[in-house]
Amino acid sequence: MKMNAIVTAGGIPQPGDKLYAYSNGDSKALIDVAGKPMVQWALDALGEAKTVDQVIVIGLSPKSGLTCKKPLHYVSNQGRMLANITAGVNKSLELNPKCEYVLVVSADIPTLKGEMVDWLVKTCMKTKDDLYYGVCPREVMESRFPDSNRTYTKLKDMEVCGADINITHVRMVTEHLDTWEQLIGNRKSPLRQAAVIGLDTLFQLATGQFTLQGLVERASQRIGIKGRAIVWDKAEPCMDVDKPHQLELLREDLARQQRAKRKPAPLRKPRKKSGAKKAAKPKAKRK
Repeated sequence: MKMNAIVTAGGIPQPGDKLYAYSNGDSKALIDVAGKPMVQWALDALGEAKTVDQVIVIGLSPKSGLTCKKPLHYVSNQGRMLANITAGVNKSLELNPKCEYVLVVSADIPTLKGEMVDWLVKTCMKTKDDLYYGVCPREVMESRFPDSNRTYTKLKDMEVCGADINITHVRMVTEHLDTWEQLIGNRKSPLRQAAVIGLDTLFQLATGQFTLQGLVERASQRIGIKGRAIVWDKAEPCMDVDKPHQLELLREDLARQQRAKRKPAPLRKPRKKSGAKKAAKPKAKRK
């Protein structure tokens, strides 16, 4: 199954934002990471993914000079995250009125790979839920990026951080808009999101009473949807750039990957030709 991808790239760091000095007043998505705009790395991954049909970039224009192996479309920044996602879904339906699901991808996950996108689509499409939300266990993140300093939510069965590539049914943008606006606005704070769902949920989450599945079931029940948590065994889809040290970490990581690709394979030493077989010693004559 193929689906369209919506890339959210409308954020512009303001004075006082820790990434403002890196963006020079331009879009965060265009900050240079190892020789490319940050969003270009995400577009490269989507271009390589077999399960992606077309790509819609929100918040940039063709003047950005971006490229993708898949058909690329642009939608202007609508001002707020939910409005941007809604505009992206409407564009996806315009391109393919029969589409049911879309990928929602943040522009700030430059280490994402095409095979990871394919794994997500194939894993999610085994069921028919409304929303698929990815999480990364702490041990997975810190094994791959030990200096990431991500914020984790402590559950009864694990500690997790959120993914920045998820799948949603297209009808989600037309239902429960007020709730979605609050959840997206508090996406960096699981406790504030829990407060939106209900104070009892907030208390249980704050005291570590929820398992991951229990939290999903509670949130789904309160919002009135069928949700499913996707647990990643890869850190890259969950490693975003919010702070300068994370930017520098991923710059070095991708530069190292590029150097490894350019490094020529070591030359094989020619095999020594085996010498002529030694002449067999003559057998001793019998007396």
